[in-house]
Amino acid sequence: MSVDSSAPSKMTDTVGKTHPPGREDLDLLLEVSEELTRTAALNEVTGPVLQRMAARMGMLRGTITILNRATGAIVIEDAFGLSPHEMERGRYALGEGITGKVIATGEPAIVPDVVDEPLFLDRTRARRRAGESGRVSFICVPIINGKEVVGALSVDRLSHDEVSLDEDVRLLTIIASMLAQAVRMRQAAREQYESLERENARLHSELAQRFRPTNIIGNSAAMARLLAEIAQVAGSPTTALIRGESGVGKELVAQCIHYNSPRADKPFVRVNCGALPDGVVESELFGHERGAFTGAVARRKGRFELANGGTLFLDEIGDLPLTTQVKLLRVLQEKEFERLGGNEVLHVDVRIIAATHRDLEQLVQQGQFREDLFYRLNVFPLYVPPLRDRRTDVLQLADHFVERFARAANKPVRRISTPAIDMLVAYHWPGNVRELQNVIERAVLLSTDGVIHGHHLPPTLQTAEASHTPMRGKLRTTLDSVERELIVEALKSARGNMAEAARKLGISERMMGLRVERFRVDLEKLRRAS
Repeated sequence: MSVDSSAPSKMTDTVGKTHPPGREDLDLLLEVSEELTRTAALNEVTGPVLQRMAARMGMLRGTITILNRATGAIVIEDAFGLSPHEMERGRYALGEGITGKVIATGEPAIVPDVVDEPLFLDRTRARRRAGESGRVSFICVPIINGKEVVGALSVDRLSHDEVSLDEDVRLLTIIASMLAQAVRMRQAAREQYESLERENARLHSELAQRFRPTNIIGNSAAMARLLAEIAQVAGSPTTALIRGESGVGKELVAQCIHYNSPRADKPFVRVNCGALPDGVVESELFGHERGAFTGAVARRKGRFELANGGTLFLDEIGDLPLTTQVKLLRVLQEKEFERLGGNEVLHVDVRIIAATHRDLEQLVQQGQFREDLFYRLNVFPLYVPPLRDRRTDVLQLADHFVERFARAANKPVRRISTPAIDMLVAYHWPGNVRELQNVIERAVLLSTDGVIHGHHLPPTLQTAEASHTPMRGKLRTTLDSVERELIVEALKSARGNMAEAARKLGISERMMGLRVERFRVDLEKLRRAS
């Protein structure tokens, strides 16, 4: 039988005696252990582990697959020797093919020659383009956490008489057991993510039956709450205050409220209070008469008049001057105002939506914002969550921006690679949606093969693995290097005077002397250089 589903769990010779692991095997196990000690995150450890296996075992291809317990689907988490397209094709049902059978039974399998095995599906199609000369063997072992099979580890390798496939099974089984906990954590995280996605989709679908804004993207629980609040306030003339960090999309929320309100066919007028000088903001809001000030050569309508019947969006309301705040309060309360330099009282029907990223309560305490105006604006507060608190929306937003910028640039960018997705989701996004938009626009312009890869993303998003700059050296070595650099810089600044250098660093002269001796600092050379 070409598929050995009961392959031995020990390395045995012809008389059943156990062989101790060889030097190469021990070195590989040590390297795998060091990678797992460095990080428990599977997406950070799989690449280095497979690379080391390839170097030590001479494997042609290797894969780590994970079982989705809810659906029974088996997908490739990471691979060596497979392209992203081939990895995507490597999907199996539980019990399907060699990999599916190994995960279903929990028993390892050996295929001495993949050409002769009908159960070998080659779902990735990697063997069709490989063109290897010689017999290719396939070995697959289950990854078991406790008593539960959570995935599988498999390799392709050229086989000849000197190669013991049973010994490979033993070695892979040990490596699989070392990876088991990380795989289980990844499995649980993926299942939790998919569960949240299903729940968010259900909530979003329920909300869409009543209300569906077209300009806000996101299915996270935080966005579902925000959309529900928008639906509540949109149909009324109530003043709303939108709060959130810069770049989260506060103006989009204001537009959403306006265009889903009875005023949708009326003007939506925007004023950025923080972008206008103090001497100009009052004229912008209320207009002015001819001759009201130097340069006022004609009557000019203000934004309140232009927005009559519609909505006036006051962005960065926290930057509004105190003198203008008094007049704004009057408009909110009385619905009337005068143009700058005029006496005619004008009446308007305008809905006010304000927004700010500043702490208005703190500004009130500091006397920089009127308390009565704050309470008048804060009738219906809405909070737009930062992107780091809605990570499940990152990929959906990124896909939206990819489609938009690819169409604008006339480039056939079709998808984002898995490593790039991991980088996008892991990043903390201090600039929020605006930063993500800029990142994707840049990546679309850099893409040359229809795919956005990790190296197309800015350095701030790069991981050590994606940028091929792994951390080197132990912690103690790195700290010593930093300490020596500080010591030398302080001594150079003090022209080799240890007492002065010690005072600069806040340490005693004795400690300075010990470090000069330890790091073998040449004081004479530093004095001459000064």
